[in-house]
Amino acid sequence: MILVADSGSSKTDWMGYSPNEKINFSTQGINPYFLNAHDIFKLFSKKKEIAPYADKVKEIYFFGAGCSSPDKIEVISNGISSFFTKAYVSVEHDLIGSAYATCGDKKGLTCILGTGSNISYYDGKEVHNGAHGLGYALGDEGSGTYFGRKLITSYLYHQMPADLAVEFADTYQIDKESVITNLYQKPAPNIYLASISRFMASHPDHPFIINILREGFQEFVDSNIKDYPNYKSLDTHFVGSIAFYYQDILREVCIENQVKVGKIYQKPIEGIYNYILKKEGIMV
Repeated sequence: MILVADSGSSKTDWMGYSPNEKINFSTQGINPYFLNAHDIFKLFSKKKEIAPYADKVKEIYFFGAGCSSPDKIEVISNGISSFFTKAYVSVEHDLIGSAYATCGDKKGLTCILGTGSNISYYDGKEVHNGAHGLGYALGDEGSGTYFGRKLITSYLYHQMPADLAVEFADTYQIDKESVITNLYQKPAPNIYLASISRFMASHPDHPFIINILREGFQEFVDSNIKDYPNYKSLDTHFVGSIAFYYQDILREVCIENQVKVGKIYQKPIEGIYNYILKKEGIMV
């Protein structure tokens, strides 16, 4: 059996293939900045539906957020190998998986707008990363963490319109102390921030929400896409829940900036899965 995984910080999507069956399942996000190898082993051990496949899997192709350096790749590889003991494990950055899913064998820019954000240039064969992807503290423009932060600060600074502020308060019971606790004393502050961004989905047509979406996407275009001098001549693809659910506004901002929008996927896993199987010579 071959397993293919696409992992962000919040969630990991898995697809598996063997001549006799095809499987799909999900786990929590597997990010080496927040989990160690033992954490990853425990994650699989608690997932009962995975147990029957522990000895059947022979190859695993994992594409994940945070997998950009040898030490972080080793964390993921060791964690997966400790559970799938008979499998060859390949670990690469999630931008590479996104490029396979969106660009295929063609040149283009591939962007992630999910819990976090990132961008890379794909020349049709290899992914070339820039200086982006600085994480929730310094970067993540136009992502769930970015918008969660915007909502929290606008509420606490009394800049959120009254009609939204009342519902926001009822939904999250946020105050300064709870925010500081979640950001500085609890694990995965980026996921906490991104969870707050879901509030936007209930009010997609509110002028305030539209405005912060436009500002966030414009900031992503300015700081990420426009950093590539030839961006106007390339198709720019997007993956992730933020890009998918707010694609109308994203497209508007891109058009205003002469960005050629290509594919927009909520989840790239199926595209990655098909690319890997084709590469392995398996037609499904």
